[in-house]
Amino acid sequence: MARGESRSSILQARAIATLWRSLAGRRLATLWRLARLVGPLVERLSRRERQVTRTNLAEVYPSRSPAERRQLSRQSLTHSTTTMLELGFAWMGAPERVEAAILEVHGRELLDEARAEGRGVIVLAPHFGNWEVLNFWLSGHFPFTAMYEPPKLAPLDPIIRQGRERQGARLVPTTPRGVAALLKALKRTEAVGILPDQEPNWGSGVFAPFYGRLAYTATLLPKLVARTEARVVIGVALRLPGKGFAVHFLSADERVYDPDEVTSATGVNASVEAAIALDPAQYQWEYKRYRKTPQEAEGHPEYRRFRLY
Repeated sequence: MARGESRSSILQARAIATLWRSLAGRRLATLWRLARLVGPLVERLSRRERQVTRTNLAEVYPSRSPAERRQLSRQSLTHSTTTMLELGFAWMGAPERVEAAILEVHGRELLDEARAEGRGVIVLAPHFGNWEVLNFWLSGHFPFTAMYEPPKLAPLDPIIRQGRERQGARLVPTTPRGVAALLKALKRTEAVGILPDQEPNWGSGVFAPFYGRLAYTATLLPKLVARTEARVVIGVALRLPGKGFAVHFLSADERVYDPDEVTSATGVNASVEAAIALDPAQYQWEYKRYRKTPQEAEGHPEYRRFRLY
């Protein structure tokens, strides 16, 4: 037993890994049917996920009726449940089965053209559809490096690493050493992956609009672009329920190339919005995207009053 690992955490990790392995060989149609049964239970029984999802949807889609937003909430949680059920498929399923499940690829020329011009490619991969399938495809078709933060349940780390690296992806830490590795990969005209919609730690971001409300957004992107002249694209694996996936690469909003960090972050968020527009139900709305507020950053004595959550 490794230092810091309790027996309970090891048993929990083994149980999760066993579940992933048991689901790895299931048909996608079976996993979708199962998610449609479990998803409504998640919404009914998981107060936190339900409330955060509905709060986010009310913020970003104020013109939609409450009934429309409730329906979208149910659909979103069903898709999030499906993603969890598909992890075994993406990480442990036979590679030929996963590749065969990717039925469409749109926008690959954006990556090919950039590399032909001697430029690396930064793929912004939001929490949409099944991002693990996107990682599978990218790492099987391009030299690919992505930042990786180990899971809170430490015994799962080698299992997740093996799943994400099995097609050749290189995982680097979310540290200055990892950033240096991304820069080197881009200078070799390779592809790198960044999560554009994960809230960074204080000091590593700026506030920029996301659906009209300020969200604390990472500033890593303009630093990478300034030093490498890489092309920026949005990448997602859109779920075709019960059938497979359609990988989409979209040109990023031109503002991402601006040296001003706020302008660049605004372009990042606009790019994420464009990806979400493919199918809003497939975005992970249960994430607290607006947790940090400008009032908290400014030290406002009543900053909690300005929070959504």
